[in-house]
Amino acid sequence: MIQNDQLISWLQYWYETHCDGDWEHDQNVIITTIDNPGWSVTIKLEGTSMKNQPFSEVNLEKTDSDWLFYKVQNNLFLADGGPFNLLDILQVFKDWVEKCI
Repeated sequence: MIQNDQLISWLQYWYETHCDGDWEHDQNVIITTIDNPGWSVTIKLEGTSMKNQPFSEVNLEKTDSDWLFYKVQNNLFLADGGPFNLLDILQVFKDWVEKCI
């Protein structure tokens, strides 16, 4: 895995490359907390090169606080994870994007 700051920088760059005067006016990248506890990430793929790209659903549960669930549905990248899995979620998205380019 790359360093944390590089992963955040990558996401910022990915976001900026899709800003075209219209796309950025919607909430296209949403990172929030959930009550499991954990993180939830939603990234809208409409208007990006990731729209309609194949993606396999994954559900990994190691412990009560170390778990990941992610899928693509209705052109949304949807992921949830434990309280220490936010960077794992972002890494999964990055790896998928780079695999598809």
